[in-house]
This record gives sequence, C-alpha cells and structure tokens, in this order.
Amino acid sequence: MRWNLPNILTLLRLLAAPGVPLMFLYFQRPWADWAALALFMGAAITDWIDGYLARAWKQESRFGAAMDPIADKAMVVIALVVITGYSGMNPWLILPVTIILFREVFVSGLREYLGDKSRLLAVTKLAKWKTTLQMVAISILFLATGLAYVEHGLAPRVGEVGLIWSGSWAALATYAGLTLIWIAAALTAWTGWDYFIKALPYLKDSRRDG
Repeated sequence: MRWNLPNILTLLRLLAAPGVPLMFLYFQRPWADWAALALFMGAAITDWIDGYLARAWKQESRFGAAMDPIADKAMVVIALVVITGYSGMNPWLILPVTIILFREVFVSGLREYLGDKSRLLAVTKLAKWKTTLQMVAISILFLATGLAYVEHGLAPRVGEVGLIWSGSWAALATYAGLTLIWIAAALTAWTGWDYFIKALPYLKDSRRDG
C-alpha cells in the first residue's frame, strides 16, 4: 500500500463509518445528531475528493480500488441502521433500507463467488449515482432527527409528522429524506438486478452430453 493522500482519505472514511453510532454514545442529543451529520457528510465528501485526486495525480492503486467501495458500503449500512433505530423502526423507512441492505449483501456475494470474473460487475455510472443519492438522503434524515429532537424534545417516528408543512423544519426534512431514500432504494434494486443479469451466465451448471 502506498501512503498517498487519496489512500489516506479512503482509510479515514473507512474509520469514520463506525464513528457515526459512537456520536450517540458520547454526546447528548441533539448534539449527537449534529455530530453524526457532520462526520457522515465530511466522510461522504472525501468519497469524491479521493477519487478525483487519485485520477488527477495518477495515484490510483489496488488498495484504493478495493477499499473505496467497502468504505462507501460501511458508511451507508451503519448510518442506515442508526437512523432506522432512532426513527422508531417505522415501516416507511425500514422497507427501503431493507432493499438497500439486501442488494449490498447480494452483490457482494456475487462478486465473491465470481472471483476473477468479478470485473464483469464493475461499478457503473448508475451505481455511483445511487450511492450519491443514498448519502444525500442519509444526511437529510440525520438533519431531520436532530431537528425533531429540538422541536419536540424527542424524535417522532417517521410518518408521524404532518404531511403538510406547518412551520416544522423537522417534518420538511423528514419527508425530503424519505422521498430520496425511496428513490435511492429503487436505483439500488435496479443496479442489483443489472449485476445479477450480468452474472447469470456464470451461475448456470454446465451440462454434458451423453
């Protein structure tokens, strides 16, 4: 591994992922929400920076190629678990989160099974867009949990705030985040199906005549 700036940023992003739930362990709310939001957004920004620098400075490496998607998945998965817990385990959030988590496990399993042929499942532009949308949605949902705690003294279940905005920034952020996470879940399912179709020829048993 080469200790260049892109690789260091990738490693820091990987370490930041478990730091998100730690914010709720060491800080009182809503400061925990703001700290988690700042940490998550900072890590998400490095996702774009390290890739840009690696290409611009011609410092692309096998370490970066391997750790970058792992760091992204760790960030998204851990953050979604935290948000789901603080949302009261509401189905409106659990369903898209389940789709996202299932797809990540499914595609990771496909890549592991394919081994050397896993390059067939290289990250597509649409997959990059779904990751970006996931991170934006998660950031807004962290903002919503913090605002809800400020406005109500606790975080209401997702879906229990009013559908019509009546001066509640928490309600506005909640529904904006929910809308984006559902769109992200749809893109996640789509890209997962695309990867499955690409891998399908290698999942069929060969038949021998005779």
